Amino acid sequence: MKKVIVVGGGISGLATAFELRNKGAEAGIELDVTLLEKEERVGGKIWSIKEEGYLCEWGPNGFLDSKPQTLDLCRDLGASERLLRSNDNARKRFIYTGGVLNRLPENGPTFLKSSLISWPGKLRLAMEPFISKRTDGTDETLASFGRRRLGEEALQKLISPMVSGIFAGDPETMSLRSCFPRIAELEDEYGSLIKAMIKLAKKKKQEAAQGKAVSSAAGPGGVLTSFRWGIQELTDILAEQLGSATVVTGQPVTGLTRGSSVPWRLKTPTVDIDADVVILASPAHATAGIVSGVDAAMAQVLGEIPYASMTVVCFGFERERIAYDLNGFGYLIPKDEGMNTLGTLWDSSIFENRAPEGKVLLRSMLGGACFPEYVKLSDAEVMQRVKADLKATMGITADPSFIRIFRHPQAIPQYTVGHGKRLAALQERSSALPGLFLTGNSYRGIGLNDCATAANRTTDEVVAYLKGR
Repeated sequence: MKKVIVVGGGISGLATAFELRNKGAEAGIELDVTLLEKEERVGGKIWSIKEEGYLCEWGPNGFLDSKPQTLDLCRDLGASERLLRSNDNARKRFIYTGGVLNRLPENGPTFLKSSLISWPGKLRLAMEPFISKRTDGTDETLASFGRRRLGEEALQKLISPMVSGIFAGDPETMSLRSCFPRIAELEDEYGSLIKAMIKLAKKKKQEAAQGKAVSSAAGPGGVLTSFRWGIQELTDILAEQLGSATVVTGQPVTGLTRGSSVPWRLKTPTVDIDADVVILASPAHATAGIVSGVDAAMAQVLGEIPYASMTVVCFGFERERIAYDLNGFGYLIPKDEGMNTLGTLWDSSIFENRAPEGKVLLRSMLGGACFPEYVKLSDAEVMQRVKADLKATMGITADPSFIRIFRHPQAIPQYTVGHGKRLAALQERSSALPGLFLTGNSYRGIGLNDCATAANRTTDEVVAYLKGR
């Protein structure tokens, strides 16, 4: 029997342990899998907090159903019937600019009618098919790409808020190929994003006419999906099915050394554990500390992956005290608008069961890579800033009857320029350390679907490694 230790009890570690148990059995490999989590609870940044009839998401609030990875995981867990898809309000998304909330256009006609982008900005966008594609092969920031292909206004009003909404990141430092590889591929293949969208839309129409399943022409699309009692249901189900014999909480890993009788020995405050395989599903900064004793160069590369801080604020209001429609997903705010928050989600409009009858739940985000100091603000300062922004954007002057503030000093990994080279270096270093595997959202995608994909890829690699020994 082979001993496998998974370090980290977030969605990546839990999904990896679950998939490995199943795939090991299919391959005829006897495995003893143990998951070690330093906190007293599993789930990592997935945490659905239920208080006073409100359901506040500490971290992510769901996943898109346009990719199969998380849906397949839910199916394998027998949890598909418990999924909750967002309502049609989630299709209406807004950008705050020029003192008003502008609905994000969903197609060409609505884009032409929209006041989000000025006519000079629209004309600049229309020139995109005539811009030569980049051919030097070097890593490019999202900001450079946006200015080059779409123009400054589109960068500030479309790309910048999107990057802050997904990564809490700064487009001036984020890598296009690492953050949005599909967009880079479209330019490489078609020479233009607009040309690509036209050709892919035509192909999509043809496939649909043939009865084939199709996805969005150029992006992930899909419906935001969660559970009635929050996205934490997913990690709770994983932990329950793995069982307490597999999942050990309150057990930090402090180091890693070569073993004597088996390849690896993990150090914890209470005991040393030998293992044939070690899978590190911890954040890059934590993984760096664990591997520093066996590969200082790997630890250095891991330490070069920065993280953005984030403060999440949940406000509950009496519905009758808010005049604004709230018929939508919420809004993002471009950095140059000079506001305090990155944006606000109208959580009780997106999913049912997020607020008591007659009340609404709004969730605002502050900080990110552009405002790292905001995570240090006092509760009073945070509330004052959020209230000021809600008044400016939606005219809300009422005091919230429910307030919860969650701080994440190291919230989201940042795929800055050079991230691809860092991944290549990690691959090279790990190839010299057989039986050691890295997974999680620090590397090739930060969303739940990305974590599920990484878990599948990692378990396939582990099974292949064990079969080859």
